Amino acid sequence: MLDAKPLISIITLNYNQSAVTVEFLESARNLNYPNIEILVCDMASAEKVTEIIHPQNYPNTKLLLSPHNLGFAGGNNWGMRQANGEYYFIVNNDTIMTPDLLDRLLEPFSADPAIGVTTPKIMYHDHPNLIQYAGFNEMNRYTGRTTIIGEKEEDRGQYNQSRPTSSAHGCAMLVKKEVVEKTGMFPEKFFLYYEEWDWSTRIIDAGYKIWYTAGATIYHKESVSVGKSNPMKVYYHTRNRILYMRRHSSFFQLIVFSVFFTFLTVPKTIVEFVSRGQFAQLKNFIKGATWNLYSSSKSPV
Repeated sequence: MLDAKPLISIITLNYNQSAVTVEFLESARNLNYPNIEILVCDMASAEKVTEIIHPQNYPNTKLLLSPHNLGFAGGNNWGMRQANGEYYFIVNNDTIMTPDLLDRLLEPFSADPAIGVTTPKIMYHDHPNLIQYAGFNEMNRYTGRTTIIGEKEEDRGQYNQSRPTSSAHGCAMLVKKEVVEKTGMFPEKFFLYYEEWDWSTRIIDAGYKIWYTAGATIYHKESVSVGKSNPMKVYYHTRNRILYMRRHSSFFQLIVFSVFFTFLTVPKTIVEFVSRGQFAQLKNFIKGATWNLYSSSKSPV
């Protein structure tokens, strides 16, 4: 039976975005849920974080200073290891939380003990009636690609039915502590991108459900037109797409994926980057792909 008001640890990362994090903390003031702790995990920012983020101004808030940038996966794991809650709310610092967000996300756990993670409807902050996420479709185990349900659609109530989903979104996910104890945490080898897919797959394989909670809403400041050709993104998307497939595909699926990637993805991507003059992106695409030739697929979780 779920405790009436179990402690929820809100874990958010900060990396040279202290002003953005302060806006996130301001939204936390409006939360209806009373039993929280907030852990702001700074990933070795160059800016003077302690002069901008003042935890004493926000109830139940701690500022934790990492000497190194641990990435999304490692940073959130570092935060969870220092958290005291029965639930961990992993959330981006560039979000605005709605007052009933935590109440809504907590409800499904008492209705179904098989639920291990709940995730809200994510809306674009600058276009508040435009959906960013209403669940994920299944990962294609032959191409290493998936699609986001509802992405960039106007919210007309078409995704107001809560249901299981194939993966949580790393932007906002409420995780039961029991799940962490049984499945581990984010795989730190991923550093950025695909890490929530790897963890979500392991969570589902352990017998838990990941629950898209339609009545819970959060607003994300990511741009609707955000580009995916940043060289760093190209590197980690490429590297981790292959890494995910190596960790979660059958032998046959991996063979099909290898053929697909080698003979379709590689030539297409090379032509695209060369035609655009994006040689830094091309270099990182090759670097991300070849990384998998020399690295083990195993990773601390």
